[in-house]
Amino acid sequence: MHLFEYAVLRIVPRVEREEFLNVGVIVYCASQGFLECRYCVPEARLRAFTHCELDVDDLTERLRSFERICQGRRHGGPIGQLPVASRFRWLTATRSTLVQTSPVHPGLCEYPAATLARLYAQLVE
Repeated sequence: MHLFEYAVLRIVPRVEREEFLNVGVIVYCASQGFLECRYCVPEARLRAFTHCELDVDDLTERLRSFERICQGRRHGGPIGQLPVASRFRWLTATRSTLVQTSPVHPGLCEYPAATLARLYAQLVE
């Protein structure tokens, strides 16, 4: 079994209202060198939830940046060049923007990729 940590990706259309919609999950497992996220942009749900106009292309690009940072390497920008643990901590840092993360939660797993799929199904779908 491996210790892992995860956070939920949330869309917060109006930060002052503190309402959010879960749209993804980030999973980090240090012992496996695993850092991945999975997300979706549920346009119909967002329109019903927000009661305001959201730029879906901008939102999608913001979520893609999480994915690129998880993948690391040069296309992840300066943050993508950091060690895996530092990238996870940066991604899950508290922020007051359209895309936020939940607090970080720990757990034990055998296979981090399977855990990511399970958490995504439970918390997002």
